[in-house]
Amino acid sequence: MRIAVTGSIATDHLMTFPGRFADQLVADQLHTVSLSFLVDNLDVRRGGVAANICFGMGLLGTNPILVGAAGSDFDDYRAWLDRHGVDTGSVRISEVLHTARFVCTTDEDHNQIGSFYTGAMSEARLIELKSVADRVGGLDLVSIGADDPEGMLRHTEECRSRGIPFAADFSQQIARMDGEEIRILLDGATYLFSNEYEKGLIETKTGWSDEEILSRVGHRVTTLGARGVRIERAGHEPIEVGCPEEESKADPTGVGDAFRAGFLSGLAWGVGLERAAQVGCMLATLVIETVGTQEYTLRRAHFMERFTKAYGDEAAAEVRTHLG
Repeated sequence: MRIAVTGSIATDHLMTFPGRFADQLVADQLHTVSLSFLVDNLDVRRGGVAANICFGMGLLGTNPILVGAAGSDFDDYRAWLDRHGVDTGSVRISEVLHTARFVCTTDEDHNQIGSFYTGAMSEARLIELKSVADRVGGLDLVSIGADDPEGMLRHTEECRSRGIPFAADFSQQIARMDGEEIRILLDGATYLFSNEYEKGLIETKTGWSDEEILSRVGHRVTTLGARGVRIERAGHEPIEVGCPEEESKADPTGVGDAFRAGFLSGLAWGVGLERAAQVGCMLATLVIETVGTQEYTLRRAHFMERFTKAYGDEAAAEVRTHLG
C-alpha cells in the first residue's frame, strides 16, 4: 500500500533563557519593546508534521512518500529521512525560500516567545499529486496534514477529482480556517484525524453535529491523550484503544504525529483498525518518553515486548509478522 503524507517540513530552533521575561518588561513601555536575551543553549531539532509522521512510518518499514516544500537548506534533513526509510523524491525545493522554521525562547517559568517562518512551505500549493502518483506507480491513500492552506485545499480537491482516498488531518491549521474551508477539507475523507479539543472546534466551526460529520467521512479517529484513541464509523460501535504504560514522560511534542505514523503503518500492513490504533498508541508512547519529535529509536524486540504486555499475545503475533 502506497501512502503519501503531505504537510509541513520544518526545523525547530529552541533556546532557554535563565530568567523571567516578566522581569525584563517595563509596564509603561510595552508599546515600544526592544529586547534581546542572552540564552544558555540552542537546540536545533527536525520537525514539521509530515516529516514527523513519515519518520515514524519509515522506522516501521512502510516506506512513506513525503510530499511538501522545503528550501535549498534541506540537504542534511533529506539525508536523515532517506536513511530512515522515507521516500523524499517528491519534496519540492524552493529556489528562493528557506525551509520553514520555528524559533522559540523559553524562560524559567516556561513562558515562551516564538516566531514561525513559513518560508518554502508556501510553495506546497504548487505540488501536483498526479506527478507524485506517476513517479511511484499510483497512490492508495494521501494523508493531508497541516500545511500551506491553499496547498491543503488543492490536494484535497485533487484527491476527490482523481478518486484517491484521503485522510483529513488539519491539526494546527484549524485555528485559522473558517467553517467553509474545514467543510471542504473533511467532506468525503476516508479518515478524519483530530484530538478531543479539535473535534469540538470542528463541530463548532462547521455547524455540523458529530452525526453529520460521521455521515460525511469514512472513519473519525479522535486521540484522547493519556486515554488513547477512539475510532468511529456510522452504523458501527466505536473502537476504543488505550495507551501502553509509560516508562517516563519527557516531552509530549510530536506524540500525535507518532500516533498517525503507527496508525497509517497499520493500514499499510493491512491489519484491522483496532490493531492499527494499537501500533499508533505504542509508537506515541515511545515519543512521549523522548525529548524531540524524531529523536526516538525503535528497537524491535523492546517494541514487541511492550506491545505484548499492553495488548496481548494475539495482537503481538499479528504485528510481529509485519514488523520483522
